[in-house]
Amino acid sequence: MIKIEFLGPISVEPIEMEATSLQEVANRLQEIEAVSGWLDKCAVAVNDEMTNDLTKILKSGDRVSILPPVCGG
Repeated sequence: MIKIEFLGPISVEPIEMEATSLQEVANRLQEIEAVSGWLDKCAVAVNDEMTNDLTKILKSGDRVSILPPVCGG
């Protein structure tokens, strides 16, 4: 199982799913209305390492973090 966590203002509880690649996770997240609108704006980390490689292979126990843009001052 892969754990998906949504940070910041994305008000969705973490979910777990079976997935073998980041592309598979992205496809499944597009089906969740509360998440799909955020995906094109967000950065992604796998096990705390930033990536934009949708071909990245995932294994059971991996954690995918969806990080929305932030601004600060």
